[in-house]
Amino acid sequence: MSYALTVSALVPLTVAACALVAVRLVARNRQPSRNPVFARVRTSLRRRTALAPLAALREAAQGAPREAEVALDGMPPRAIRTTISTAGRLPALVFYLPVLLHCFGLALRHRGLMLPSVANPQILCGGFRGESKMSYLRQIPPGLQHWVAPSQLIVAAPGLAGAGGLAWLAREIARRGLAFPLVVKPDIGSQGYGVRLVRDLAELGAYLEDFPAGEAFILQHYVDWQGEAGVLYVRLPGEAAGRIFSLGFRSFPHVVGDGRATLAALIETDPRTSRMARRHRRAAAAQLARVPAKGELVRLSLLGSVRIGALYYDGSAYITPALAARFDEIARAMPEFYFGRFDVRFKTIEALGRGEDFQILEVNGASAEAIHIWDPEQTVRETYRVLFEQFRLLYEIGAGNRDRGHRPISLAGFLALQWKESRLLRRYPASD
Repeated sequence: MSYALTVSALVPLTVAACALVAVRLVARNRQPSRNPVFARVRTSLRRRTALAPLAALREAAQGAPREAEVALDGMPPRAIRTTISTAGRLPALVFYLPVLLHCFGLALRHRGLMLPSVANPQILCGGFRGESKMSYLRQIPPGLQHWVAPSQLIVAAPGLAGAGGLAWLAREIARRGLAFPLVVKPDIGSQGYGVRLVRDLAELGAYLEDFPAGEAFILQHYVDWQGEAGVLYVRLPGEAAGRIFSLGFRSFPHVVGDGRATLAALIETDPRTSRMARRHRRAAAAQLARVPAKGELVRLSLLGSVRIGALYYDGSAYITPALAARFDEIARAMPEFYFGRFDVRFKTIEALGRGEDFQILEVNGASAEAIHIWDPEQTVRETYRVLFEQFRLLYEIGAGNRDRGHRPISLAGFLALQWKESRLLRRYPASD
């Protein structure tokens, strides 16, 4: 009875916290324009007021390849009928409501709402919110660092964007063995906010002028491979070996020329890029009137994020024993790492299957999602099955680590991290 009363008293607080968890998931994993009604209204207004002249361009672009039908170098080929999943078209809160209720049930079963915060005990909040990206990379031991894209952490001190600061940065970059172009990204963040490719010191200085002073950023070697994947790894406490729970491929926003249509027309007619057409037109403003050659791939963003219209698709058929063994080796070498996604770029799918020729760009902890669920041909039922299983494992891992003596973060502590990261995302420079 006392337990029931305790649970009843905590229900309002638990529901509120679960709502925050759902909002957290929405913020990190949202697909663009989930609500089809609002999307149609916005598209209609935009077309009537500003895009009427593009009708002729669309007609000229008929026959241009769709993004989902184009295989990037090193990536497995894929031809699909649509570029947005059914689940991806649902309003975010509607989509995540069953997940919220599932998490609520798991919290009651395991007697702890914030158990995901101890899924990886050596990472702040288990990697659920507010953690340092560099903290993961540093936990990979020296003997395995050749699988990690070379990176350097720097704090944005006042005046770093000035002549003296840039001269110091040039020396640090050389000392670390890095060279331009470099990827610069915030140490704390999500969804690719503040990530940019800089080609020289001048571009890095321009980036730092808008970067919040006192916060840390990462300079990372630019891995110029088109193959990109998210490898979600899971290992229960006490298990000798873990497994790859999900392998999903990322295709960055791009269009392919047909030799006839302008870049502006290709952006507007492609089913995926048209959803983020305003952003892509702004990013490619200098070359919108250019007619890409037939077969020419035009990259519209550095990032492979659904926030800016990237395409994710299922790669489970490409999980091999060698690939699983490689990531188990890396994950087990990290102190008490049980749940997380390795975001990698790879040279070829054949090499990735052998556990070779890839570079880890980032590691995400408890907040990581199995990105293959956003495969456009994934059913809603399968999407929820994967998410429910993912959270079942996450809470089971958290409960196991709590029973071993690790204490979950408080709700107040989680809210503080939530507020800090949300505030930082608004202050970061624009991403590529």
